[in-house]
Amino acid sequence: MNTTRKHNPNLTSFAKNLRKNMTKEERHLWYDFLKGYPVRFLRQKVIDSYIADFYCHAAKLVLELDGSQHYDEAGMLADSIRTCALEERELLVIRIPNNAVNQNFRGVCEYIDLITQQRISQSKIGDF
Repeated sequence: MNTTRKHNPNLTSFAKNLRKNMTKEERHLWYDFLKGYPVRFLRQKVIDSYIADFYCHAAKLVLELDGSQHYDEAGMLADSIRTCALEERELLVIRIPNNAVNQNFRGVCEYIDLITQQRISQSKIGDF
């Protein structure tokens, strides 16, 4: 496991700005589901040299909402590099297309709940 500093202080002000200027899909997921979810999620969390859209420490889970820029060659390469770096921290990265948030919000929320509960259950099993 990577033992280097988990937080890049140079990104803090940028993350704060992103929290103030969330995308429509990020606002919808945050205010209509994650903010009141019984397991704590953070938004725009700085991890290493990246800012995760949403992060749950208890589940070691990163949620990324992906717009169209994530589906061209450069975007997919950048996402792959980012995912590998986060996985080195034993985090699971889940990518959710923006159109899924817009067209199937309930399904997205059920999926996030399922993954979160599974990850928490697995970590408790590992504690014995």
